[in-house]
Amino acid sequence: MKSWRKVAVVATVAMAFGTLGACSSTRSDSGGDSTSAAPSDTLVGIAMPTKSLERWNNDGSHLQDLLKKEGYKTTLQYADNKVDQQITQIQNMVNDGAKVLVIASIDGTALGPVLQTAAKDGVKVIAYDRLINDTQNVDYYATFDNELVGKLQGEYIESALKLKDGKGPYNIEMFAGSPDDNNAKFFFKGAYDVLKPYIDSKKLVSPSGKIPASADKWTQIGIQGWDSSKAQAEMENRLNSFYKSKKVDVVLSPNDSLALGIEQALQGAGYKAGDDWPVITGQDADLANVKNMLAGKQSMTVWKDTRTLGDQVAKMVDQIVKGETVDVNDTDSYNNGVKNVPSYLLKPQVVTKDTVESTLVKSGFYSASDLGL
Repeated sequence: MKSWRKVAVVATVAMAFGTLGACSSTRSDSGGDSTSAAPSDTLVGIAMPTKSLERWNNDGSHLQDLLKKEGYKTTLQYADNKVDQQITQIQNMVNDGAKVLVIASIDGTALGPVLQTAAKDGVKVIAYDRLINDTQNVDYYATFDNELVGKLQGEYIESALKLKDGKGPYNIEMFAGSPDDNNAKFFFKGAYDVLKPYIDSKKLVSPSGKIPASADKWTQIGIQGWDSSKAQAEMENRLNSFYKSKKVDVVLSPNDSLALGIEQALQGAGYKAGDDWPVITGQDADLANVKNMLAGKQSMTVWKDTRTLGDQVAKMVDQIVKGETVDVNDTDSYNNGVKNVPSYLLKPQVVTKDTVESTLVKSGFYSASDLGL
């Protein structure tokens, strides 16, 4: 893993934004910090949602390792996807004297009261990959360009099915992420905006009828907690109810966890890898899903190299603690219902079976042996 001191990684990612100008920000209500502290005197609290998804294990441990290498004291907590548990963990971090909190929230609307308590103690808050809503007391947000994630998924479907060439109609089943995750609406909107013209022209049709009337209705097909088993059960229900004499051609899955459940449902229904297998999207480049791509059971994943997200967040923590200007590159896109949260956005990329080695392996994200290559 690259040290976050090697800011070339982050700089390279930031340069990829054609429309985002680099800028910097201090906390809007204070104009910046007038004091600074040494890392060895600073406790940083890291609150992650769950250990049940591979990516959060990787994110939490990577960020903790980076901060420890720079001399920070850290506490890393996982909340088993239980909102009350995460609130208690955050409160304990504040009670223990944390000066900075990095929070990947379970429910982005539930943390207002505990963050109000944190603010009274002067604690700074970075929302990690999931925006924290309905509170003034979130200072910064670090994430990937989430709408672009969905756009890449939609464009992949558009290209794979040759929709621009007038091909179709194809049977599509659409899924969205957890209704309590603010990012999920951005993922869905990015894909929906690409696919809507083909839905309107009947080149994409859904035998189940589970295509929302607009992107704003995405929660109608959301899978709570990004749960693989819930996605599997939902896909099994659709297959049993609507596909007795039809074939699924494409599934819009917003992430790899849902894709895994969907793929298991398809396999259970007798679908076999090859020409019979639907186009299936994903996100996160989870190990099981990359192996499924290599086996022909998933078409693509949108890879967010979360190491670079950890690198950037560790840098932001250091800037906060040392009283320096905190790097952001977007101050307009992410309004949490109370304020525009100064944000740093990183760029995701598509990975397919053909590019696994040139992206995931070459970068060291996985070794060839991890993937059986």
